[in-house]
Amino acid sequence: MHVALAFNLRKETAQGLTEVSTEPPAEPPSEPPSPADDIYAEWDDIHTIKAVESALSRRHRVTLVEADLDAFQHFRRLRPDIVFNMAEGLHGTSREAQIPAILEMLAIPYTGSDPVTLGICLDKGRTKEILAYHQIPTPRFTVVHSCAAIPRRLRYPQMVKPILEGSSKGVTDKALVRNRKELQRQVEWVLTHYRQPALIEEFLPGREFTVALLGNGDSLKVLPIVEINLDTLPAGVNPIYSYEAKWIWDTEEKPLTIFTCPAQLDPNLQQAIETVSKRAFTALGCRDWCRIDVRLDRHGSPNIIELNPLPGILPRPEQNSCFPKAARAAGLNYDELILSVVNAASERLAHGKR
Repeated sequence: MHVALAFNLRKETAQGLTEVSTEPPAEPPSEPPSPADDIYAEWDDIHTIKAVESALSRRHRVTLVEADLDAFQHFRRLRPDIVFNMAEGLHGTSREAQIPAILEMLAIPYTGSDPVTLGICLDKGRTKEILAYHQIPTPRFTVVHSCAAIPRRLRYPQMVKPILEGSSKGVTDKALVRNRKELQRQVEWVLTHYRQPALIEEFLPGREFTVALLGNGDSLKVLPIVEINLDTLPAGVNPIYSYEAKWIWDTEEKPLTIFTCPAQLDPNLQQAIETVSKRAFTALGCRDWCRIDVRLDRHGSPNIIELNPLPGILPRPEQNSCFPKAARAAGLNYDELILSVVNAASERLAHGKR
């Protein structure tokens, strides 16, 4: 097949992520990273793009298409058999839906979820509304547009997040708040710096996992579950997988020993995590693949935190990218993982499910 690879390239001028000190703090940081540092956090570097291209090239003819303002014309001219979509989009609250919407206009098949699912999953509030409607466990939450709208009665601790960001953007070490003063400070910071509503979410005290799913329908399978061992974080920081933990303290030169895969789980808990993850995948209309973050509540029951239908796929093991980590534990190398996504999409399309 002729496969077009759709991507957003992290520009050389936008390397704030790698210019921040990578040394874990001796004490909790006094100031969170600036939003200017994370503006391109969702985009992929050239090494990841080339790794995906190489994987696809094992079986297919590949053309790279950057998801910029010229993408529509490129796709219209190329007319590939299918597009491997890893584009995060340029601007706006539905940016991840941009390339799939273009491809649907052009009637070109593509891997992964459709524009509706991608738009909803990027909106943490809408995602949780759908989960709640389907009675899928998720932490109690509210969405606020101003500090004046913060509810008076909340059970602390709480998490505060920008509602429309991925890749842990805005979920700094200070996102975990334990009283109203901290809550107001963090909500104001999100509103000011990200110019979008803030999600206030009950903090769950239990173990945290990330779950990689691959396939569709009866063929949907859960890859070995990854546990995020928060007690291995630097001393003095909060027990959350923050922006700092993901992008600053965890480096290729000094990777954090934060993950266990496969997670050590009681069979009943493993089944519960797999079941709730599959239910979330189906309820949100995900296709082909998705990574789902899960945390246990105080009763030890798994709750869905959020879904990422455009999961990160950094190629090298020392980069601690969770979907490839789960795939390796399942016996799939990086190339096989990428090709499995194409296969899942091809099988779906063969059954008439666009």
